[in-house]
Amino acid sequence: MAETVLVLAVTFLLAGTVKGVVGMGLPAVSLALLTLFFGLEEAMALMIVPSLLTNIMQSVTGGSLGTLLRRLWPLLVMILAGVWIGTWGLALSDADLLAALLGALILGYGVYGLTTPRLPELVSFERPLSALVGLTNGVVTGLVGTFFMPAVPYLQTLRLNRDDMVQAMGIVFTTSTAGLAMSLSGFGMMTGSTAAWSLAGTVPAILGMVAGRRIRQRLDERRFRHILLVTLMVLGAVIAVRALT
Repeated sequence: MAETVLVLAVTFLLAGTVKGVVGMGLPAVSLALLTLFFGLEEAMALMIVPSLLTNIMQSVTGGSLGTLLRRLWPLLVMILAGVWIGTWGLALSDADLLAALLGALILGYGVYGLTTPRLPELVSFERPLSALVGLTNGVVTGLVGTFFMPAVPYLQTLRLNRDDMVQAMGIVFTTSTAGLAMSLSGFGMMTGSTAAWSLAGTVPAILGMVAGRRIRQRLDERRFRHILLVTLMVLGAVIAVRALT
């Protein structure tokens, strides 16, 4: 029990600090670290409550909540549908293969963040693409617990301003996390005990966010983000290799 408390406290403190400094990364960091100690299914359940609460805070911060909800609702609805499909796949699939997929996605997340490719503008195809991207993102979320791909690159093609982009990511992440919580509970993969441990993780996560915001004032954010992405690439590779060997 003491080891579990220590792992959760350190993980969510680190993940919260990352989110406080760069505004994102709590699910990726916490999922990568927790998977190394607990396995994929339990890691997904443990990161639910801290991720949900911090994403809600991000989604309601800004003045465009109503506008973004009206614009993004096809994306959000299909995310919820996709999460249920993905969680059904999680219940039936080989855990090692899914852990390897998680590692590959975290590695890809790091590569994408470092390269930041220039994406084309796709506003004219927004409605059909929103449904397709939402379904794909939801399935990936249900399978391995990541919210980033392909929703965030897609949001970048809509050419939102910086504040709306941050708020839109919060809305997408909140929807994904809420859908994942319901799906994991529905398939019996999130018990009352796991939910309690997850809730306890909100304290170090929030403390980390507060510390991260203070660190941001004294730190080169670009350099910190670079170190974070490289670290995630290493963690992703370790998870994938461990799952396949």
